[in-house]
Amino acid sequence: MTRTRTSSPGRPARPRSRTRPAAAVDYRPDPHKRWRPRDRKGPTCGYSFRDKTCGRRGAHYCEPRADRAVAFPAELLRHIKGPYRRRPFILRDWQEWEIVRPLFGEVVWSVEWQRYVRRYRRAYIIVGRKNGKSEIAAAIQLLLFVGDDEEAAEVYNAAKDTKQAEKVFGPALRMVQLSPVLSRRLKYFKNERRLVDEKSGSIYEVITSDAKGELGHNPHGFNLDEVLSQPDGSLWETMDTADGAREQELLFATSTETDEPNSFGASLIDEAEKVQEDPASAPHVFAFIRKMPKDQRELDRLHRLFPGHPHLPVSTDIYDERNWRWSNPALDQFKSREALRRHALAAKTNAAREKAFKQYQLNMRVQALYRYIPMDLWDANTGPELALNLTWWDDRLAGARCWGGLDLSSKLDLTAWCLLFEDGSIRWRFWVPESVVPGLAEHTDGRFRQWCDQGWITVTDGNTIDYSTIYDDVEADHDQFAIVDVTYDKWCGEPVRQEIEDRTGLEMFESSTTYDRMTGPMQEFNRALHARELRHGGNPVARWMAEHLRAKSPTDDPDRVRPVKPDRGAERVRIDGLPALFLAIDGRMRGDDSGSVYDYRGLASVGGEAG
Repeated sequence: MTRTRTSSPGRPARPRSRTRPAAAVDYRPDPHKRWRPRDRKGPTCGYSFRDKTCGRRGAHYCEPRADRAVAFPAELLRHIKGPYRRRPFILRDWQEWEIVRPLFGEVVWSVEWQRYVRRYRRAYIIVGRKNGKSEIAAAIQLLLFVGDDEEAAEVYNAAKDTKQAEKVFGPALRMVQLSPVLSRRLKYFKNERRLVDEKSGSIYEVITSDAKGELGHNPHGFNLDEVLSQPDGSLWETMDTADGAREQELLFATSTETDEPNSFGASLIDEAEKVQEDPASAPHVFAFIRKMPKDQRELDRLHRLFPGHPHLPVSTDIYDERNWRWSNPALDQFKSREALRRHALAAKTNAAREKAFKQYQLNMRVQALYRYIPMDLWDANTGPELALNLTWWDDRLAGARCWGGLDLSSKLDLTAWCLLFEDGSIRWRFWVPESVVPGLAEHTDGRFRQWCDQGWITVTDGNTIDYSTIYDDVEADHDQFAIVDVTYDKWCGEPVRQEIEDRTGLEMFESSTTYDRMTGPMQEFNRALHARELRHGGNPVARWMAEHLRAKSPTDDPDRVRPVKPDRGAERVRIDGLPALFLAIDGRMRGDDSGSVYDYRGLASVGGEAG
C-alpha cells in the first residue's frame, strides 16, 4: 500500500522554490504516435531482429529496426571519457527514444527500390554544449559505417577545419579502439584520417569546409558538426546534392545555436525549427531541437508542440533551474548541474558571460552584438551631480592625476576626449561639426541640440571639425590637471599625435578598438561599474552613448570583448565617449605596478584583430 503524504492540519503546504531543480524524470514517448505520412503502400514489413518481427505495413515505426540501432552502441561501443569511460555505450532515454529510435525505426515503402527504407534522410540535432552531441554523432556514424548493411558505404564527418572535425572523428576512433570487435575489423590510416572496413569496402573519414575538393563523394552518411562555425553552406549543399545513388543515406547536422542571424547556421536551424513545428512540410527531415524560449510566445509554442513533456520550461527565466533541463537533456546525467550553476552565477554580473550562457548553455539565439552597460549600474555610478550650464571641470579636481583617452573621428563626425582620475571621476569633452547637429537633434527629440547649447558638446563652424579647437582644449586640460599620459585610437592619425605632443609634451600611446586591446579595459570598466567605483557626474551625452553601446565577443571566446560602433548611416547614434573612456582605462592599467595589463594583452601583443 502506498501512503500519500499530506500537510498537517492548519499548516499551509510549503511553496515550491522558484529555483528548485526539475526532477530527473525519464521520458519515453510512444513512437507509434509520432506523426508520419498516411501512406499504406508496401507489403507487410517482416523485418526481424532477434526474437521480434515487424508485422506492420506502409509508413510505420519498425520496432525491430529501432531495437537493432539501440543495440549497436550498447554491445559494440564504449564511453570514452568522464565517469562512464570504458563502460558500454548504453543510450540514455532521451537519446534512445527521442533521437535514435525515430531516426532508424521510421520507415516508408520505396517504389523505386522495392523495399522498406528509412523515412528520414536529413536530421538536425541542436542542443546546448556538453550534452553529448559529438558522442551521439560518432555512434550514429559508426552505425552507418559498419552496422547498416550497406556495401561500400562512404561516411564523412565535416566541420569548419580539421581540428573541429576531429571532435567527432576522434571520439569515433577511440570507440573503435576500445571495441574488441571493431578494433579487429577496421583499419585506421592516420595520415588520411580514415577508417576502412575491408569486409564491406566501406570508409569513414574527415573532410573540411573546402567544398571545391568534395564533389566526387557518394555519401551514405554525413555529419556536419557545429554549423554555427561554417562560413557558408557550400559543403552542406555539395553533400546534399550528391545523394541519389544510395537507398537510405542519412545526412545530419549537429550544433549549438548561433549568434549570427544572417548566417548559414541560422538558416539551417530556422529550417529545422519549421520542420519540428510542422513535420508534414518535410516528412524526410528529422529535428531534435531543445532551446530555451526567449519570450512567452515561444514558451506557449513549446507547450503546444510537446504536451505533457516533463522537461518543458515553466517560464522564460534563464536563471530558474527548472528551465535548464529542456535545453540540456543530459543535465544531472553526464552534464554537471553544479557547473551550469557556476556559468549562471558568472552570467549575472557580466554581459559577455550572460550572452555566452544564453547561447552555449541554454541554446538561445543571441545577437553577435549585445548591449554592454546595464543602465541601472550606470546611474548608480553618477557620484556628485554636475550642474547644467556650468563648466564641467570641477575645481576639486584641479591638479589631480588622471589618464587621457582620445577617440578622434573623421572631420565629419563627433570626437571624444576623456580624462579618468584616480578617484574614479570621469570628465569628457565632445566636439562636433555644425553640419552634423540637425540630424542628431532630430533623432534625439532635440536633446542633442540642447546639449550643445548647454555646453556639454562643443560645436565648430562649418562641415568639418576645427582640429585647432581640439588642440586648444586638450592643452587647457593639460594646464589644469596632472595628465599622466594619453592613449589614443590609432585611427586618429600621426599629425594629431604630433601636434598634441608638441603643444603639451604629453606622452601618447597608440591603441585600437580590437579584441586584444579592448578586452582588459572593458573588463576593468565592468568590474569598477559593479563595485560603484566610477563617478561620471550624470553627463547626459555620455549616458546617451552608454545606453546605445553594443559589444561583441568572438564565438569561441566569450571573455574577449570589444565595443562596436553603430552603422553611421543606419542609426543616428554615437558611442565615441565610451571607447575614449576605455582608452583612458587602458592607460591607467598600463601604469599599474601590478602589471595586470599583461593578463589580457600578452607580452608580445601589439595590435590584434582589425577593429
